[in-house]
Amino acid sequence: MTPTFWFRPSPWRYLLWPLAALFGVVSRLRRALYRGGLLPAYRSPLPVIVVGNLSVGGNGKTPVVIWLVERLQAAGFRPGVVSRGYGGQAAHYPLLLTPTTTTTEAGDEPVLIARRTGCPVTVAPKRAEAVRCLEQQGVDVILCDDGLQHYALARDLELVVMDGERRLGNGALLPMGPLREGPERLATVTAVICNGGTPQPGELAMTLEPALPRRVLDDSTGLDAREVDALAGIGHPPRFFATLRQLGYRLVQAVPFADHQAFDAQVLREQFGQRPLLMTEKDAVKCRDFALADWWYLPVAAQLPDALAHTILTFLKERSHGTGS
Repeated sequence: MTPTFWFRPSPWRYLLWPLAALFGVVSRLRRALYRGGLLPAYRSPLPVIVVGNLSVGGNGKTPVVIWLVERLQAAGFRPGVVSRGYGGQAAHYPLLLTPTTTTTEAGDEPVLIARRTGCPVTVAPKRAEAVRCLEQQGVDVILCDDGLQHYALARDLELVVMDGERRLGNGALLPMGPLREGPERLATVTAVICNGGTPQPGELAMTLEPALPRRVLDDSTGLDAREVDALAGIGHPPRFFATLRQLGYRLVQAVPFADHQAFDAQVLREQFGQRPLLMTEKDAVKCRDFALADWWYLPVAAQLPDALAHTILTFLKERSHGTGS
């Protein structure tokens, strides 16, 4: 869980100012070294689009990646996705996901993206290795799920996703605040996407549209109960619980877990066996092998302005024409 003083007034945070100042110096120096070519960055022959954020925690990047994949596929492109694979531990890297790849190997978000989109997904701590792997899979554009600060991978477009309610918290760098880079970084990216809340001038509004709940075991629909339990192992669980309440569900238990947390099958079965259980789709990919029959997940789809898709598709078509491919 993220510290509450990152998002609420607290004089105690100033005790961490020296560490935040040091973090800022190191962060700016590192970016300058990559931009100046003093540290090597891999430049793929394919266009690379990074979807990231400035703050730690979940801001809605994965739904944006899925939205982009679907838009690109509809336009005739063959996108692939690279990810760090946080929470997974593969026997080797890079790991190209297959239908049998588990979240233990690849992490929850890559498995979710692969299941939802059917596009090639590769994970590796060094994203350049994942990109090189995807280059051999017949893709023509690469999306990087997270990795805004991973400057060892050169990129063509950068999309920053921001939680519209929490925004940048107290505006301070780690560990004094939630930021990996200073707010001035927003002026250098292709687009800033505001997930929920009220977008500021120049930001693109994003909402998450829920669909009918689906059974974790087999993806079927049919949940008719209104009194349920809920769990969420994401960056900001209260957002998910609020969505369920807005949809008319009464939550008897609403249990938050840490983002990417591995679940214990026995513990969950004991804690959530009395009522239907609702969870996020990201949690569901970790529970599929041991889920009870009355466990459900809520699929959501990002809703974004057509102008963003137009900007990206125009860039890709112009780049393709310019390179003669």
